[in-house]
Amino acid sequence: MTTRVAAAAAAGLVIAVAALMLGQPFVGVNRLLPALSATEGLEHVVVTRVRAPRLVLGAIAGACLGAAGMLLQEALRNPLAVPELLGVSSGAGAAVGLCVALGISVPGAPVVPALLGAAVGGGATLLAVRGAASPAAVLLIGAAVSAACQALMIAAGALVDSREQGVLVRYLLGSLTGSSWQAVVPAAAGMVVAMLAAVAVLPAVTLLRLGDDTASALGLRAGAARMVVLAVASLLVAVVAGPCGPIAWVGFFAVRIAGAWRPNTGALQRLAWSAVLGALLVVVADVAARTVLHPVELPVGGLTALVAAVLGAVMLLRGGRTTRSSS
Repeated sequence: MTTRVAAAAAAGLVIAVAALMLGQPFVGVNRLLPALSATEGLEHVVVTRVRAPRLVLGAIAGACLGAAGMLLQEALRNPLAVPELLGVSSGAGAAVGLCVALGISVPGAPVVPALLGAAVGGGATLLAVRGAASPAAVLLIGAAVSAACQALMIAAGALVDSREQGVLVRYLLGSLTGSSWQAVVPAAAGMVVAMLAAVAVLPAVTLLRLGDDTASALGLRAGAARMVVLAVASLLVAVVAGPCGPIAWVGFFAVRIAGAWRPNTGALQRLAWSAVLGALLVVVADVAARTVLHPVELPVGGLTALVAAVLGAVMLLRGGRTTRSSS
């Protein structure tokens, strides 16, 4: 346990230093501390006002998405239960897209309309799953709500003129471009509240993992408990959707890696490891997104979706070979 914690801490330190160093201009490791402690100068501005808030916001986003993925996969007993199927991320994107397409001026855009859209999308899913007979039905309902919100996103993108289309598309794919400390503060506060709520529902998640019949026999109202867990997961995703847009598949990867890294652990440990690994994944993806094709900057959500497609195909091929060999 201590070795794994030390390894995660060392990896986090290396990734954080790389995130502050890499880019244009490049800040060498010998100039990093002077740049952080200085009060003026180009390197000081780049490190403290551009890269540092982007690093912190990326870590917050990854932690929230990893925790949301863990809650969903455990409560629904399905490894494919991801935050993107809640309607929260797509609801945020649809709200921002409609505001831009219709010329609606909202104070605090895009954060405020994104949070409102996330609340509407997640609320629609929660209302629709009331009385759902099984976790599979919850997934199907969430996918339907997400598909409806994505249809609104596509329609909004078609109505936007070419000058604003690039900015909108970048947001809808998930991006940390333009991160600032003004965005970090409310996101950090939202993460603290959402994480406390996630810890509070862990006993219910542990029982739901055993199956609805077993949970009911132990005195838990499975349907009501599942809705509470979905609400907490929606809150975690909404914290991210406002400032960053929908960053896809982080919740899936973080939980899978956490399960391989620390199998057969308690619910609190799985939540913590999913959050930590989610934070590392987003920061690494963001560093790659802004450096691989420099000066072109890729949307971090597009990069995580691409990695998801490749790794998903590898997992399917490995699963197929395993099935054929066992037969």
